[in-house]
Amino acid sequence: MATNFPASLDTLTNPTSSDSLSSPSHSAQHANVNDAVEALQAKVGADSSAVTTSLDYKVAQLEAISHGKILQVVQTTKTTSFSTSSTSLVDVTGLSVSITPSSATSKVLVQVSVGLLKSDTNYVRLTVFRGNAATGTNLASPSVGFGLMRADTTPYGFGFINYLDSPATTSATTYQAAISMTAGSGSVQAEMSTITVWEVAA
Repeated sequence: MATNFPASLDTLTNPTSSDSLSSPSHSAQHANVNDAVEALQAKVGADSSAVTTSLDYKVAQLEAISHGKILQVVQTTKTTSFSTSSTSLVDVTGLSVSITPSSATSKVLVQVSVGLLKSDTNYVRLTVFRGNAATGTNLASPSVGFGLMRADTTPYGFGFINYLDSPATTSATTYQAAISMTAGSGSVQAEMSTITVWEVAA
């Protein structure tokens, strides 16, 4: 038979025990099955099929897409506290992460979440450096400034940063969270915090 598949589905009649081999004939029944199998094979496609309508070809095209894929994820979690009274940005000890990009064209999505406690109501600044606060590049310049909510006598809150970096390297790259007070006396304390980096294919 001439099959309709893959443009549309065929309707095949199964022979019964009472059918004679002449209607449809034995050879016609085999031809029907062969046509159906060949049509299915043509639709699925052989390995590395160049036929653009085959499923094998379409899946290969999807697998070849690389941009936007997450290639690796690295995270550091800090559960101990860190305190400073500095009005200049200083590294939060233990809140850094290192990643080695697999390609110089990759982007790195940096995410920082810091829990903060303060001894007064002055503002806090939070940022992230490629490198460190002393010699690195401030990615969130001029830093994220925010006030803290007051619970009883202790202001508290959370600071967040999302930054898509282009380090343009395949060398190990460190990202470091940093905080400071904006003015006045007192201190700021970083509590349960995380820094996560995602390598994203360009």
